[in-house]
Amino acid sequence: MRKSPGRRSAPVDYALFGAVMALLFIGVVMVYSASAIYAEKNLGRPLYFFQRQFIWAVVSLFAMGAMSRFDYNRLREFVMPLYVITCATLIAALFFPAIGGAKRWIRLGPIGLQPAEFAKLTSILFLAAYLDKKHSKLQGFVQGIAVPLAVTGLLLVLIGLEPDLGTPALMFSTAVLLLFVAGARWQSIAGALALAVPVIAEELWRKPYRRARLLSFLSPFENMRGAGYQLSQSILAVGSGGWTGKGFGASKLKLMYLPTPHTDFIFPVVCEELGLIGAAIVLALFTTILVRGVRIARAAPNLFGTLLASGICFSIVLQAFFNIAMSIGLLPTKGIPLPFFSYGGSSLLSTMLGVGILLNISRQSRAEALK
Repeated sequence: MRKSPGRRSAPVDYALFGAVMALLFIGVVMVYSASAIYAEKNLGRPLYFFQRQFIWAVVSLFAMGAMSRFDYNRLREFVMPLYVITCATLIAALFFPAIGGAKRWIRLGPIGLQPAEFAKLTSILFLAAYLDKKHSKLQGFVQGIAVPLAVTGLLLVLIGLEPDLGTPALMFSTAVLLLFVAGARWQSIAGALALAVPVIAEELWRKPYRRARLLSFLSPFENMRGAGYQLSQSILAVGSGGWTGKGFGASKLKLMYLPTPHTDFIFPVVCEELGLIGAAIVLALFTTILVRGVRIARAAPNLFGTLLASGICFSIVLQAFFNIAMSIGLLPTKGIPLPFFSYGGSSLLSTMLGVGILLNISRQSRAEALK
């Protein structure tokens, strides 16, 4: 493998690295707190989810380290192979048995992989490479909007068939932001957004459970025993934490009030146990990723690096925003994990791979500055 310019001499972005490590540590600890009682009752093994998340955290750390030393410019060579593999795995997932009513996982013995989590990185990589290559033609509708959204749209359709609406919404939002950063015409971007609104509205209304979630979002406490149960319990947990929280392990939300509090609804457990101060620290760490990610994007040695860093940064922070907003009643309930926190190896691994790429772009930027 070709040696990345200055990869050994350039310093690590310690602010980004520190924020990620802090979120990873807090996240793994909170998975233990949120899952121990559930795992004891259902599996007879209180450490089951914690142990698996810890193993994925170690694997993800090594993956992040490897990506931080792999020249991000060489990722262009793998765009199409990764895109084809991603499509193939998304299709393959549709033929595996459904879990919780959705076909999102590929089972490989004891390991379950969720292709949609890696599709987020594939989409960002494709868009960064394409928009860099076609930068001079982005003012045209076909090459500036139609082609990139069509290619990305295939991934969104395959994920939507699982069914899943939250991940496609996140990926589409990231794609629109990348088009804006790349310099696509704002009129074309506005047109794409206008076309997306009826599609999302139709998807929300077409499925009865999505309609119920939308109505419960509008009035969560009117049907606390039905569709509004999850959201109302989540809001109550967030409010009950006070300034300093009830203390680690003292959450009542995880006492079977929610079926799986260690997954998408882990943030209310954080708020209940660590309080407003703990929640503010978590938000500050995600803000650090946003600030450092934007700075890395602006200082990147080339447009490809700028777009790649922007896409990864936007994806992580938007996902965190969607999850937190969902859990406190600012957005309708959707199955979107909280990065670094929600239980799930695929989500954690894909997020840490993205962080590794960010660190590599930062290394190369700093190496250029040292010349």
